[in-house]
Amino acid sequence: MLRIVTWNIQWGLGIDETQNLSRLIGDARAIADFDVLCLQEVSDNFANLKGNDGSDQFAELGHLLPGYTAIAGVGLDIPDGAGGRRRFGNTILSRLPVLQVLRYTLPWEAAATRNMPRLLLEAVVEAPSGPLRIMTTHLEYSSSELRRAQVEGIREAHRTAHERHLTPRENGPGTYVRFPTTSSAVLTGDFNMRPEDPVKRRISDPFGNGTPRLLDAWEAARGSTPHPPSFCLFEQSNGPPHCCDFMFVTEDIASRVSRVAYDQNTQASDHQPVLLELDM
Repeated sequence: MLRIVTWNIQWGLGIDETQNLSRLIGDARAIADFDVLCLQEVSDNFANLKGNDGSDQFAELGHLLPGYTAIAGVGLDIPDGAGGRRRFGNTILSRLPVLQVLRYTLPWEAAATRNMPRLLLEAVVEAPSGPLRIMTTHLEYSSSELRRAQVEGIREAHRTAHERHLTPRENGPGTYVRFPTTSSAVLTGDFNMRPEDPVKRRISDPFGNGTPRLLDAWEAARGSTPHPPSFCLFEQSNGPPHCCDFMFVTEDIASRVSRVAYDQNTQASDHQPVLLELDM
């Protein structure tokens, strides 16, 4: 069984307004003995964020999970005014062997709303059944049009990964060494839209070149059962409880979805973690 957890951690700031990454990792471990942990809203040197101590969380998370490979996906990288850098983005932690890491900058269209650059982070891991691409992202909060462009960026990254798998490149020495590829993938993250949003539905649209579709894992396992809430469960300043965090699987592995679970108990972040179990 392969277990993947995704979670928007709000830099470890809980509902009690206490920042505690150790608590958060403990809660994640209580949900499942996960093989891969995908996290969003990871920060480094951002003491001006509410309740943030400014620590390098990309490094700290690696220390909290010995035996896991920690992979940083920095979407925002800006000067701190004192000779250092401030970083914000996603991270993947895997205890499975990591064969390759890819970072895709998602489209960043001009918009007058508050927004920031966004990233799609991908780790190709050696799963029990063979190579598997695990991706995580965090789409724009303020604008449906920006999310629409970012979804097209995700689809393009997935399409080209499929084509690279069908057309293996020539092997070579050094930086040209060829790594295993696959079309099979899991896409995780905070998509900042609800299940019925047409932009969210666009993620699962067919491709014209045989690329396997990305299917909502909850819907693959539970059909028309409504998604449980993943945001605003314990604090409603951003609206009533609703779901905006999702797991997608390519259609070739959809039959292997054993369980999808939205934790409804932890208060270690303003979002709830999601567990995916795959029979592989």
